[in-house]
Amino acid sequence: MPEEVKKDEPKKKGILGKLKEAADDKEEQIAILSTFVRLGILVWSGGILTLAYIKLPPALGIPEQKLDPTFIASVFTGVLATFGVQAAKKAGENGNGGGGITKADMERLIAAAAQTAPAQTIRIEQAPVQITQGPPKSDESYKM
Repeated sequence: MPEEVKKDEPKKKGILGKLKEAADDKEEQIAILSTFVRLGILVWSGGILTLAYIKLPPALGIPEQKLDPTFIASVFTGVLATFGVQAAKKAGENGNGGGGITKADMERLIAAAAQTAPAQTIRIEQAPVQITQGPPKSDESYKM
């Protein structure tokens, strides 16, 4: 009986082999690889930060870890910054109370709004207030 001759089967390629095949240029390969590394670090630091703030059930048998998440948070925000995501500024930073509008800018906006549509804004800090139309009451408490 003649033995069957196996056809040349292509070898299975790993992730790096597929990467080399997909991108011909070495710089493209490095850029793709660096993106995957950054994603790995992002997932790792996000997982560590999550574990720092949640309490795992005792059935898992994993002891509670006491760690300072400051370093992990800085790694997390640093990796996010490489993807173009930036953290919002806290209120009060840059001396303008947050929001990015200075007092002078706000005054100019109010002046411009007053010229285009004259209106009066009333802010009432106590509730409930009823505004009704009718003759004034003869109650003495309204007189000053």
